[in-house]
Amino acid sequence: MAGSIWGEIRLLYLSFILGGCLMMSYDILRALRIFIPHSSLWIGIEDLGYWLYAGISTFLLLYRQNDGNLRAYAIMGTVAGMIIYDRLFSRFFLKGLQSVKNFITIKVKKKNKKPVSK
Repeated sequence: MAGSIWGEIRLLYLSFILGGCLMMSYDILRALRIFIPHSSLWIGIEDLGYWLYAGISTFLLLYRQNDGNLRAYAIMGTVAGMIIYDRLFSRFFLKGLQSVKNFITIKVKKKNKKPVSK
């Protein structure tokens, strides 16, 4: 019995890690959107691809670690990992990227500004 409990704890731990990795993957998409403007169509396509990736990743975790049995605590662990990553890292990461973009934009505008001839 102790072995099965450790297996359940391992599944919870791995689902928590998966949630953080999924949010990090979505942050990469958001970073691309900061630097490269996207149309609504492309954002929808990217989001669809992301959610397919997230669903397949979660399914594979459950399949490999728990023989495909759906456990509520595994889903909650994934959601908790996503929330904790979002609250602890994502906001600072995206604010930093936005600052970098603003800095680059200001430098490019200054460089492209032509001096007025008299």
